[in-house]
Amino acid sequence: MSSAVEVVEAGLQTTVQDLGRPAFEHLGVPRSGAADPTALAVANLLVGNDMGAAALECTLLGPRLRAQRPLTVALAGADFGAVAQPGNRPMATLRPHRLAAGDTIEFTNSGSPELGCRTYVAIEGGIDVEPVLGSRSTSLVGAFGGFDGRALQAGDVLHVTEGLDIDGGSTAAQPSSRDRARGWPEAIRLPGPDDPIRVLPGPAAAGPDGVARLTAFLATRWSVTGEYDRRGLRLDAEEGVRPHPIAERPSQGMVPGAIQLAPSGQPLVLMPDAGTTGGYPVIAIVVRADLGILGQLSAGSPALFELIDPEAARAAAIARGRLLADGRRALVRT
Repeated sequence: MSSAVEVVEAGLQTTVQDLGRPAFEHLGVPRSGAADPTALAVANLLVGNDMGAAALECTLLGPRLRAQRPLTVALAGADFGAVAQPGNRPMATLRPHRLAAGDTIEFTNSGSPELGCRTYVAIEGGIDVEPVLGSRSTSLVGAFGGFDGRALQAGDVLHVTEGLDIDGGSTAAQPSSRDRARGWPEAIRLPGPDDPIRVLPGPAAAGPDGVARLTAFLATRWSVTGEYDRRGLRLDAEEGVRPHPIAERPSQGMVPGAIQLAPSGQPLVLMPDAGTTGGYPVIAIVVRADLGILGQLSAGSPALFELIDPEAARAAAIARGRLLADGRRALVRT
């Protein structure tokens, strides 16, 4: 373990995340982990890490980071206009970049409904913080994991494990020609906030009344309200129409991606830091392959939902796995 990055400015909400701790939800421990797990995995693969290594999740307003030694980083997810200083050198997403000691990463744009609201910064070797329940993810609601259970602050210093240096030890501030060749394959595109979000029917969609509610939910154009965070997103109908109110039910298990209907009929979409039980009925559940789309939604983002069957959901999960595997193979060949 060695110090690698100093946080000069923290940004709005920058946390250490990996793929979470799903094995403890039965004990009431939220899953946590990256809100856009696909982007986190891609960023990690670009620097030679395991796809589930701990990285930085930056929300809406990115941090300012200073390299304390030569290192390689990669960004994936929303494009916040990252540049390396000195020299105001652009740092494209989906490509690794070599930094010299003293270089800083700055972000010239903020997140938006058009761009997405989260970007991920992976560092070669992976961020080394103490695992809690098998994960380095930050649980903001539980105040544990990650870096002291909180969002990063100015003055924090991040350590990494000693990982593979994909540039052969070069300390050039600009990416080498080999680095440029190791960008993510152009044929592979991360899902964007305008893509339909695929769902399976939830328990509240059963029976004639449930089918009618689900049909109304799917036919409505939704947008994200100003009430959104890592616990959940509240949706409102663009046309001012909501599904018919529905009574609460006994508490049941919940997972990220569950879409609950509040008594008013307003949908609530659960995110990684959501509680593991709840009494609001679940009208639909976002398929695992599309959880990354949820992670890029912010206030004003449109949310379009599309019903698929379990076989299509399995196929989507397999396709996402192949996307990552094909990308890994392409990087190894270059």
